[in-house]
Amino acid sequence: MPKLSIIIPTRDRPQLLARAVQSALSQTMTDLEVIVVDDASTQPIDLPADPRLRIIRLSTSHGGAGARNVGTKAAQGRWIAYLDDDDCLLPQMAAVSLEAIAKATLPPPVGVISGIDVVDDAGKILETRIPPPSRPRGCHFALEVLEPGKSYNTKQTLVVEREVILQIGGWDEAFRSRVHTELFLRLNPVCSILGLPIVTYQLYEHPGARVSRNTNLRQESFQRLIDKHQAIFRAHPQMFANFVYDHALMSYRMGQKSQALSSVVWAIQIDPLRTMKKTIKKLISKSKVKS
Repeated sequence: MPKLSIIIPTRDRPQLLARAVQSALSQTMTDLEVIVVDDASTQPIDLPADPRLRIIRLSTSHGGAGARNVGTKAAQGRWIAYLDDDDCLLPQMAAVSLEAIAKATLPPPVGVISGIDVVDDAGKILETRIPPPSRPRGCHFALEVLEPGKSYNTKQTLVVEREVILQIGGWDEAFRSRVHTELFLRLNPVCSILGLPIVTYQLYEHPGARVSRNTNLRQESFQRLIDKHQAIFRAHPQMFANFVYDHALMSYRMGQKSQALSSVVWAIQIDPLRTMKKTIKKLISKSKVKS
């Protein structure tokens, strides 16, 4: 039985997938399996044979969350990790993550996340994200006040026990976007999250289709997330307002100006003082750039 299962959901991205699979098979820790869940691609995927590689082909699309659930149930490892088919793991990802879990002093069970480099076509690093150092069991992850210089956007690096994911009901298949954010809101209350200041994952910023760029899915999943977890959001007004405000900024960048305006108004209603200060600061910064 492998110690770790790495699950890669995929659909119609064969060239990017081959690179992702190779990065998973090239881990310095070899006691692992890689499960590729083909979410009803137009053409069945074709990958070089490897005894540690399994391919599960779905006849109908389950979506990203559904494909992850299929892989989770099929996994044989005690520990589990997930890799998007257009991203890559750095060679030490599995080893450093499991070593950190073995040494963790947080209340068990413990999952670990680590840093991400956002890279372009040429491999140039555009941004580095380092997670918060820890969120003990009973916290609500991204709704806790964030330490300076840290980022909540490294959730793709999660390594956790398979049974923990199954016990919280797996990934919510009603979501097509914000799937990681939704999972962590259910995970952290029952599982401590340890953050490592080490980059183990490369997020590829490419021009192809990404769920995160689908404007309709983003808006729908944003509202669905808040509706599902509204009690938790309302218990953290400062970070709730930040969450809505950040959504407003992203909506604006994606050309959804009316949605951006309504989200700013909503953030002001949740936390008036901090949101107004943040808005004024943004306007001043933008004015200085123009001048």
